[in-house]
Amino acid sequence: MDTGVDLERLRSWMDEQSLGTGPIENATRLTGGTQNILLKFDRAGRTYVLRRPPLSLRGNSNETMRREARVLEAIADSDVPHTGLIAACGDEDVLGAAFYLMEPVDGYAPSQGLPEPFVSSPDLRHQMGLSLVDGIAALGAIDYEMVGLTGLGKPDNYLERQVSRWKSQLESYADIPEWDGRKDIEGVNRVGDWLEANRPSTFRPGIIHGDYHLNNVMYRYDRPELAAIVDWELTTIGDPLLDLGWLMATWPDETDLAEGGTVTVQPWEGFPTADELIAHYAAQSDRDLSHIRWYGVLACYKLGIILEGTYARACAGKAPKEIGDTLHSSTIRLLQRALRWIN
Repeated sequence: MDTGVDLERLRSWMDEQSLGTGPIENATRLTGGTQNILLKFDRAGRTYVLRRPPLSLRGNSNETMRREARVLEAIADSDVPHTGLIAACGDEDVLGAAFYLMEPVDGYAPSQGLPEPFVSSPDLRHQMGLSLVDGIAALGAIDYEMVGLTGLGKPDNYLERQVSRWKSQLESYADIPEWDGRKDIEGVNRVGDWLEANRPSTFRPGIIHGDYHLNNVMYRYDRPELAAIVDWELTTIGDPLLDLGWLMATWPDETDLAEGGTVTVQPWEGFPTADELIAHYAAQSDRDLSHIRWYGVLACYKLGIILEGTYARACAGKAPKEIGDTLHSSTIRLLQRALRWIN
């Protein structure tokens, strides 16, 4: 099979790093919705997972890999469930892109189906939901400077930059003549204005995952706890409460459940409500949650604009139309949710 990786060059690099001897065996591409290449393989009795950008590199692909590896190294001794970093290579000449090797995760993705006993137990699913909050509470509690992540992001004026940054992103889609989305998302300006008018005055910087939801975690098989938080592409130093807001924005509410088909994990009965997730975070964090609704609205705004970008590309024939239409519907739903929270 085509692995997307030059295994001979990988073997030579691993030799230089003293990572086993002999051939690379059982190389298998892993799936999971990511555009990046994930390759699982064995060498000298040890299993590795390689992560690298897609073959068609984006402008920031290599820097993203370096940032991911840097964060995984920094949180290695923390309580945050994560994939264990084995080694990283920032040199693009080895495999044509930056990459890193990590330990395989002994766990499952809930969106791919719940195993027993979780599929049969609402109580266990409730604990799964609370465990999701434990992950970002632990991440947000890390002193990013103490673990060597100074300079990873720009925390100064982080909240002040958010609306203008994403408003500019939305306006850039007008450069695509075929894009007709703005007529459907007229509430976006009202949401942006509300965010500017109600922005929290202060925050305490920390590590954020940047895209935290049920599809970016794996769970343990033996108990309702996280095995690992995955897909750290958007990690930075910012306001960790945005991770909780992101969870709020992507968490099914009464409208989603009534419409059906929008909940990626089944069965849903037993999972906590968004208010229960917030209360669980508050019980273990000293962060000020008095403006947490603002963070949820910001997450709806930001995620909606990001998803609309794929719809814009689909309008121009640069992405599959079916995917674009689905994400456009998600953008509308996210902004409707934001407007409900504002009201």
